[in-house]
Amino acid sequence: MKLTLEMKNIVKRFPGVLANDHVSLTIQAGEIHALVGENGAGKSTLMQILYGFHAMDSGEIFVDSRPVHLSSPKDAIALGIGMVHQEFMLVQTFSVVENIVLGLSEGAGMLDLPRAASRMRDLSDRYGLALDPFAKVGALPTGVQQRVEILKLLYRDASLLILDEPTAVLTPGEKDRLFAVLNELRQGGHSIVIVTHKLNEIMELANRVTVMRDGRALGTKSVRSTSQQELAQLMIGRDVRLHAVKLGSRFGEPILRVEELCVADDADVEKVHGVSLQVRAGEIFGIAGVDGNGQSELAEAILHLRKMRSGRIFLAGTDATQMSVAERRAKGISYVPANRRQMGSVTEMTVADNAVLGLQRRYTRGLFRSVRDARHSAHRLAERFGIRGAGIDSPAGKLSGGNLQKLIVGREITCGASVLVVEQPTRGLDVGAVESVWKELLLARQEGKAVLLISTEMEELLNLADRIAVLFDGRIVGVFDAPFRSVDQIGLLMAGIAPSGLSTRLASQENRT
Repeated sequence: MKLTLEMKNIVKRFPGVLANDHVSLTIQAGEIHALVGENGAGKSTLMQILYGFHAMDSGEIFVDSRPVHLSSPKDAIALGIGMVHQEFMLVQTFSVVENIVLGLSEGAGMLDLPRAASRMRDLSDRYGLALDPFAKVGALPTGVQQRVEILKLLYRDASLLILDEPTAVLTPGEKDRLFAVLNELRQGGHSIVIVTHKLNEIMELANRVTVMRDGRALGTKSVRSTSQQELAQLMIGRDVRLHAVKLGSRFGEPILRVEELCVADDADVEKVHGVSLQVRAGEIFGIAGVDGNGQSELAEAILHLRKMRSGRIFLAGTDATQMSVAERRAKGISYVPANRRQMGSVTEMTVADNAVLGLQRRYTRGLFRSVRDARHSAHRLAERFGIRGAGIDSPAGKLSGGNLQKLIVGREITCGASVLVVEQPTRGLDVGAVESVWKELLLARQEGKAVLLISTEMEELLNLADRIAVLFDGRIVGVFDAPFRSVDQIGLLMAGIAPSGLSTRLASQENRT
């Protein structure tokens, strides 16, 4: 079933924020439509209205020229509208088919799993999804789990699919596979809306693109008639540099050194197996890998936020293995965690308080804290990193994900540490914010700081890193020096595939870490 959709003059207000200001959007049958804009531009709110998460204050929605009312996701699904969230909604202990039929019923009887599996196989084969109905979801790679989410919607006869940042956690190979699936769906008459910040992917995949800024839709363009630079300028309102300018750097002695580190997760399963690395002064050392391969456990152990099973950590030549979190921070290390809401901030506190979190002693005069100095610092941070919201006195939890990330990144980059452990620093950020964060990381490099950059974004690593190590299943399986001419090989290693003839060279490079 093909579906055309029109949203007319959508208005949505939250306390202190006009999220959508008379936004109109048309999605044609059989097209891939990209929705782009800065963090806080109103993209997610608009899609959440379309999926029934939020009620609009005013406006109209038409499906196939018929006015509709969406009060819940159930209403949207009934109309053929489905959404794949950035954080997947899957039960890890269930099989693929059990996840597919979860929440469905067949009249008054029990679900027939074999029949559901047969229908699932038909859909999977038709659209090239290549899914085993009885595989356990928790054992599947991230890219395959995403295909399960897509199949859930197809099983429910969705004709319009909304994908929020669909390539954020995929390897280059998984991204190519996803694009092939989306093109197959488009050719079958499905309509697809992609909410993304990755302009290069828009140019590769989409038919049309709508740009939003400050809650308004600035217009819709055919991808063939625009460029990445034009889209970036429309999004931000100024010219944006889409590639980092990395000056030459004279590397100093290693400031961060990790030796034979082994770390377990919360279930006491070892996630980091004998990792050794060193990051020199004036160097950005990148860690590439798909989420879940031990990156967070590695970073947390370096900060002593997670107990090590074995190994040693050195900061500026001093054995820091037995140091506490506070002692390591005092020694000059800072951390941007991947989980911004649970680890990087205290969402119940104000933006101003979060801006100086962990730095309170700097603003203490005797027994009292200088609120004026702390607020002044928060204002400067918000201005420098473009943090948008209701103001520095509002709760940090009210910020959009991207704006909260900018707050945390800004705080940690500007705290004066000599070692920065930065995990997924630009996840969910728009091109203007990415440009700002990249500039700050390169400035830290030029100032002689050691930066351990953990990222799933290959473009980010290729632009910033001086060396890239690939982490797979908790082990470093390869190290590459800039300039990087082996992007395909890096992608294969991220997926756990060792390219032929590479093992000897990688072993010699590993010895230099």
